[in-house]
Amino acid sequence: MTICPCCGFKFHGALTDGCDNCGARAVGVALPKPAHELPSYGRSLVLVVGGSLTTLVFLVQTIIAMFQKGFASFGFWSVVAAGETAAWRLKWIAIPVTLLTVWLGRKLYRSIKQQPNRFCGVVYARRGLLASVAVSFLIALLIGVTVPARLRQRQMSQEAGRNAVLIAFDLALFRYQLEHKTLPDQSTVKEELLTLSDPDGSIAAALAVIDLQGYQPRAEVAAVAGEKSRSLRGMAIRKASFNASTDDSTPAGLAFIHYELKLAGDDKVFGTDDDYIVRDGVITKATDVAKGGLGKTAGTLRP
Repeated sequence: MTICPCCGFKFHGALTDGCDNCGARAVGVALPKPAHELPSYGRSLVLVVGGSLTTLVFLVQTIIAMFQKGFASFGFWSVVAAGETAAWRLKWIAIPVTLLTVWLGRKLYRSIKQQPNRFCGVVYARRGLLASVAVSFLIALLIGVTVPARLRQRQMSQEAGRNAVLIAFDLALFRYQLEHKTLPDQSTVKEELLTLSDPDGSIAAALAVIDLQGYQPRAEVAAVAGEKSRSLRGMAIRKASFNASTDDSTPAGLAFIHYELKLAGDDKVFGTDDDYIVRDGVITKATDVAKGGLGKTAGTLRP
């Protein structure tokens, strides 16, 4: 197989007979190969440059992260924290590039080692390959170590967002109770709360997220304001039983002063163990309620 130096056409034969494509012919005898050929350092240089750039990029990102956090508590763990930040910043760029560099560098290093008479710089090539492998391993290690903490922070952010919504809802109910001396009914809770002033839009945002099907107000018999009740215990109950009617409206002296709100958990399905129950601003898990847990306060507590 002969390759024409003029057009690059491949053909069987000699250049003395001419190229089958362009007709070029050899003008003389081919020069003999030199007695001594210098080995190439190009492949070793590629590995050295790849390892150096990978290491330099990671170090620069670590230093930038340290400057952003400040040097108030400079020490080993502050450097580790800066390295974790740099690893997360470089995860979508450095990891694919580093893996490609390691895969290609391994092939180049193997060719250099198998043909030492053609390629030189095997020591520098090994160092560059080791630098690339070390940086990629370090980035993967720092990311893997911080994954549990990242998951906890994500869960905390989700809980904070849910609590913020429940705080806004509880505050709206508290404002409505101050104004109307009772909590809204289950069937009209959304319409009633939207009548309140909402300059920052927090009430509307909370009502758009919360599933109000689990809202249930609880009524207790209360004395009419300005009057002192001296009746015996049970009189209000007996009067209510004697004066029973078919009217579903809230009778005078009867006010909704407590509420319960059942919310689905992360699986968005009611009736599971991760459901939440909010009672007068106190958030509890459904499993904690069965165990007698007190829960976390989402907002103001009312008597």
